[in-house]
Amino acid sequence: MSDAVALVMIGVSGSGKSDVGQEAARRLGFKFFDADDFHSAANKDKMHRGVPLTDDDRRGWLQSLHELLRKELDAGESCVLACSALKRVYREQLTAGLKGVYFFYLKVDHDVVASRLGLRKSHFFNKELLDTQFAILEEPGPDEAFIVDQNRPLEDAVQQVLGYAAQVGLKPL
Repeated sequence: MSDAVALVMIGVSGSGKSDVGQEAARRLGFKFFDADDFHSAANKDKMHRGVPLTDDDRRGWLQSLHELLRKELDAGESCVLACSALKRVYREQLTAGLKGVYFFYLKVDHDVVASRLGLRKSHFFNKELLDTQFAILEEPGPDEAFIVDQNRPLEDAVQQVLGYAAQVGLKPL
C-alpha cells in the first residue's frame, strides 16, 4: 500500500494554480504537473481563438490526467497537479478509482483574475474566455476540496495549502 498522494490545485484560469502548485510541490518535495501541458493542439488553438472548450473537448484531456495520477500513485510517487477541473464531473473523472487525491480550490474574485490575465504574456488562454470559466464553474464545497483564498499574495496561498496538507499528514521538506 502506497502512501503517495496527489494534490490537485483547481480553479479558473488565472487563479494561480500553477504558481501555487509549483511552490507547494517544491516545498513538499513532490513532482509538479501542469494540466495545460496535456491539452491537445486543437484545444489550445480553440482557447487561443476565444472558443470555449466543450465537455467532449475535455474528455481525452481528463482521461490523460487521470492516467497520469494513476501512474504516479501506483509508482508510489506523490505529486501536485494544476488543473482547472471546473465541474464536479471533471473532478470525478480525475479521481475515478483513485485513493489519496486531495483537491485545493483556489477561490478568487473575477476582477482579481481579470487583472492577472491582463498581465499574462505568451499563454494560449484567451482572457475573453474568463466569463465562460466562471459560468461553468461548480464551486466545490469543503466536503470536496480545501478552500484556498487566492485573492491574497502568493505566499499566503502557499502557506494555506501547506497548512491544509499538514492536516492530512504532509510536511514540507
